[in-house]
Amino acid sequence: MKILINRKPIDGPWGGGNLFVKAICNAAKKRKHEIGFQFEDDLDAIFIQDPRYSDLGISINEIGFYKQHNPDVKLIHRVNECDARKNTTDVDDLLRNTSSITDLTVFVSNWMKDYHLKKGWMCKNNAVIYNGVDKHHFQKREKIKNGKINIVAHHWSDNRMKGADVYEFLDSLVEKDERFTFTYIGRSSSNFKNTKIVSPLHGLELGKELSRYDVYVSGSRFDPGPNHILESLACEIPTLVHVDGGGAVEFAGQEFAFQDKDDLIHLLLSSSDISNDFMPSPWEFCAGQYLDLIENMVKN
Repeated sequence: MKILINRKPIDGPWGGGNLFVKAICNAAKKRKHEIGFQFEDDLDAIFIQDPRYSDLGISINEIGFYKQHNPDVKLIHRVNECDARKNTTDVDDLLRNTSSITDLTVFVSNWMKDYHLKKGWMCKNNAVIYNGVDKHHFQKREKIKNGKINIVAHHWSDNRMKGADVYEFLDSLVEKDERFTFTYIGRSSSNFKNTKIVSPLHGLELGKELSRYDVYVSGSRFDPGPNHILESLACEIPTLVHVDGGGAVEFAGQEFAFQDKDDLIHLLLSSSDISNDFMPSPWEFCAGQYLDLIENMVKN
């Protein structure tokens, strides 16, 4: 097959969408499919990672124009965004309009699917496929041994909806309570005073650093299919999430969701005795599921 992906992959630390693009490119090449990032004649499928206009790729307006003149091309839309995630006001409508012209819509979690379908989306076909992780990078390793409960969080985005209020609370907690330490990996808009800050990492470096800690805390709200949670779970770190975490709660489990500061402290103190049930799949499996659907669509 000849497949266009409307976003180019980027090297270095970046968000989960970029990890996905890399994974599906690698999987498609292994199956001998042609992958491109610009329009060509006789495309079999166009994969829409993000319909918004960007210097990094092709917008839905351009794709819609191509579809009008090439009606046999199959359009596949991966939905990993919503207005609630970053307090925007125009994303839900754009995604809904995109999905109305695509042949298949894939949501990155059941929470993400329910969120959008409740708003009246009209999808021809839809599926749910979880994101994956690189199991060579993210795995269980030896922990820090200092007699304390060592907490970690990591994000690429510095949007405050990623849980800034929770991380600021942890920053104040470690000052007052010597039972805890807190390390933040990545970008943040917070002014931490007692937190160990680690610059953005990716790949094996991130996996090695992440896996050293005793418990992972995510304050992220309305997160569609958060890779940071999947990476933590792959490292077999007890993973705590905000009750309004969206896909984060789906992955980590409702019993590991905190509603307020007291809930969080209680879970932190019992974290050595808990483990999450869900174990993420490798990126190869995730990308293979997408390609299976695309191949069947093109054949039929």
